[in-house]
Amino acid sequence: MAELFQIVVDGETFDVRNQEGSMQFSWLSGPNAGYGFATGRSDGAPPTEEEARAQARSFLLAIDPATGYVAE
Repeated sequence: MAELFQIVVDGETFDVRNQEGSMQFSWLSGPNAGYGFATGRSDGAPPTEEEARAQARSFLLAIDPATGYVAE
């Protein structure tokens, strides 16, 4: 069963779902509906809130403010 929690990082809101070791982030407050990212854990453990915040912060740092997508 997937575990779901919500975090706010640098003013941005994410739903974080842990499902079988994969952390799936939905960027709720972002400019592009349905946009987000996923990361994985080899041990299948759910992410800690600290881990989720660090991943979300890294994602936000990679966003191109002009497009709202990860910069290429």
